[in-house]
Amino acid sequence: MLKWIMRVLPFLYMALIWTLSGLPHNAVVELPDSAVDRFIKESLHLVEFGILYVLLVLAVLTTGKLTPAVNILLAVFACFYGILDEIHQSFVPYRSATLIDAVKDITGVLVCWYFISRALFQGRFKKLAFILSYFKKGK
Repeated sequence: MLKWIMRVLPFLYMALIWTLSGLPHNAVVELPDSAVDRFIKESLHLVEFGILYVLLVLAVLTTGKLTPAVNILLAVFACFYGILDEIHQSFVPYRSATLIDAVKDITGVLVCWYFISRALFQGRFKKLAFILSYFKKGK
């Protein structure tokens, strides 16, 4: 059952991203201090698509088909989804899409890709590799 949840979770997360991106920036939450509100929302770009990449990796791990090449494809997919999301936001009233936001989206994916690829394929970050091994097929 867990493997099926892990396989569906990236798609649910993508739908959540798309839905929230279609709302005005203050539709879900707006903090009283506008500077803090902006800082937190801008910082979320660094983690939002990194999370998507991690969920995609976990989903593929449950199939037992994660290779270095597939890992790169997952990172590229998460980056492209981040770019697509920025394009989507450019059509939403009261939202903006900037190149720096896309760079932040991609940076979050690349940081996660670095740690996961080193843990799974180069024997580094042993604790992370141990956690990821829990999701491997047959475990």
